[in-house]
Amino acid sequence: MVVTRFAPSPTGYLHIGGARTALFNWLYARGRGGKFLLRIEDTDRARSTPEATAAITRGLSWLGLDWDGEPVSQFARRDRHAEVAEEMLAKGHAYKCFATQDEIAAFRDAAREEGRSTLFLSPWRDADPADHPDAPYVLRLKAPRAGETVIDDQVQGRVTFQNANLDDMVLLRSDGTPTYMLAVVVDDHDMGVTHVIRGDDHLNNSARQAQIFDAMGWDIPVQSHIPLIHGPDGKKLSKRHGALGVEEYQAMGYPASAMRNYLARLGWSHGDDEVFTDAEAQEWFDLGGIGRAPARLDFKKLENISGRHFAIAENAALLHELSGYIDATGQKKLSSRQEGDMLKAMPVLKERAKTFGDLIDKAHFILTERPISPDEKSVGALNSVSRGILTELTPRLQNARWTREELEAVLTSVAEENGLKFGKLAGPLRAALAGRSVTPSVFDMMLVLGRDEAIARLSDAGGNAPPE
Repeated sequence: MVVTRFAPSPTGYLHIGGARTALFNWLYARGRGGKFLLRIEDTDRARSTPEATAAITRGLSWLGLDWDGEPVSQFARRDRHAEVAEEMLAKGHAYKCFATQDEIAAFRDAAREEGRSTLFLSPWRDADPADHPDAPYVLRLKAPRAGETVIDDQVQGRVTFQNANLDDMVLLRSDGTPTYMLAVVVDDHDMGVTHVIRGDDHLNNSARQAQIFDAMGWDIPVQSHIPLIHGPDGKKLSKRHGALGVEEYQAMGYPASAMRNYLARLGWSHGDDEVFTDAEAQEWFDLGGIGRAPARLDFKKLENISGRHFAIAENAALLHELSGYIDATGQKKLSSRQEGDMLKAMPVLKERAKTFGDLIDKAHFILTERPISPDEKSVGALNSVSRGILTELTPRLQNARWTREELEAVLTSVAEENGLKFGKLAGPLRAALAGRSVTPSVFDMMLVLGRDEAIARLSDAGGNAPPE
């Protein structure tokens, strides 16, 4: 069974690059009936926070990247990591190093002066245990000094590291705590991880971690190191390029399905397909489709994909996600009436919408309440002549069947009787029904609002009390 994992450090929000890594792992596992696990790499106690862990899980949940089982805390497994280090010591694959930080610094200073490699070669590597002092020590990996360590990477290809350039890395610190490099290997083995998909900034780590796998006689997971995401200018992604955290994208109003689609296309492709469903992405996603060049963040492309996801989304699903957007942005919750009207109007509202902000803007006529206050652009449409026409219109509507065909017939007839084309009447109607000059069609608004509310708004604008 395929088992992948996402292993973030809880030192801040879920970065957009981390979200893509999680997505790739999720797609690969879900498309093969496997497991997608979440491991919180919280061994850095000074920087890890519960708030950051919560932000990561919130971001993954919003994106719809569900994980199997409970999240694993790396820090909680420190005794198991230490146990493996002691086992390596007992088997001769690790050794006690008593060199102090001052001695290591002096070694490197001398090496620099003499033009030698600054790679630290511990004098304790082959020391007789009988000569060990009663002093603090670290446990180091007894790494091979000759030969090569080879990573057959599914994205980067065959990558070769000269063992002479890899040091005897520390496995256990002098206080007995395990290092990140050891913890990752032990956790991947114990969690049954079969495929490691992560950023290519971890490629060098893979060589060092492979030596621990080899020392323990464990199978090395299939390795795939994906290029990082760059800004539109081709430089490493940073705050100057815009939003970095996944939750920022939720607050910007992009639907989660569009973000999954867009992130999948950042560095991976399936022919010329740009817009696809989760089911298609899970079926198509493979490691061979990942490119080696860094992907570039492109907000215009994101907006385009987002708009196309609005168009194909189920109306009820959009309403549900709209509620999450409203919570994320601190806006007033919708009433039951407003939710009902929004659902009724969704086919109209989602046309050409690219964000939930667009959706709410188009739904202003639903969200506003009487008396309607026209904005600066629409107030001019409600002059004395147009108010008189609205007054004439309301009793005609009172007796009309509330269908699009009947409404079109009544409004067109009233316009013609006043020597106008319907287009000239649309402005006053928009101002009366929504208080704006740019709205969905007059007929769509009237059908959503219903007979009583629509007539009441028209009566208000005409200067009359609404009919009983």
